[in-house]
Amino acid sequence: MTPPTSLLTPRMAGVLDRIHRANRPAFHTLTPREARIAYRMGAEILDLPRAPLPRVQDLQVAGRPARLYAPSDARLPVLLYLHGGGFTIGDLETHDSLCRQLSLRSGAAVVALDYRLAPEHRFPAAVDDAWAALAWLHDHAASLGLDGDRLAVGGDSAGGTLAASCAFFARDRGLPLALQLLITPGTASGADTASHRLFANGFLLDAAGIDWFFGHYIDRSLRHDWRFAPLEADDHAGLAPACVVLAECDPLVDEGLAYADMLRAAGVAVELELFRGVTHDFIKMGRHIPEALTALNACAVVMKKHLQP
Repeated sequence: MTPPTSLLTPRMAGVLDRIHRANRPAFHTLTPREARIAYRMGAEILDLPRAPLPRVQDLQVAGRPARLYAPSDARLPVLLYLHGGGFTIGDLETHDSLCRQLSLRSGAAVVALDYRLAPEHRFPAAVDDAWAALAWLHDHAASLGLDGDRLAVGGDSAGGTLAASCAFFARDRGLPLALQLLITPGTASGADTASHRLFANGFLLDAAGIDWFFGHYIDRSLRHDWRFAPLEADDHAGLAPACVVLAECDPLVDEGLAYADMLRAAGVAVELELFRGVTHDFIKMGRHIPEALTALNACAVVMKKHLQP
């Protein structure tokens, strides 16, 4: 089957063409250390410039490095943000611009977490770090001048998977969670949907890259664990309201749609934002892709809706 490149917007097609002509080595051809360096070097080339904020502070959250972004010194609600990168790459720097935009546009504080990465720390280390950080923020937000009772969790790609798992943790521990913001999340145990086949090559997140990320992160025997594949959890009832942001030309789009449907069927309030003609990671391409700005604004609107008193 010919890949449906005609689905791409002209700007998205132009970005992919420039990426292809740059001829950078694919992540799956590199070591994890090399891939992290390459990702950091290129992560914000297409992103918006780092917006100035009155408060940007490096700190420790549950024993892990983190960064706080806030548009004022008021007692603000807070979003725990978990970066993407296949559980293997990415850090505070690769998602700095995105976190600044979410804080600036929503009026909420954002705390980005530098959770442990594979293969040095395989599943469920990242999950454990994310849960610990969410609990820490609820208990200690006041020490930062923030409101731990108005708490959300969010993330993109692998970070979206972690954010989804945090919603179960919050439900089962009785921790108040106002929102789960899931941006192009992975939710399934295997790469076997139609969208995985349709967008397997040439749409930024390739099948070989997904295999490389998963291979570093988790044993095959564990991939049906709901902490990795939240779509396979036994019970989705009672989870926090969700905003699911998806890209049409993304291998992960079908499992994102399936997860939104699963949540709705369980009685969870879901707001679904599907952006046509763009690929995985589009929300970090605000310099060139107008849909990125629309998506950031949609995230800000839903954060305001669920976090404001």
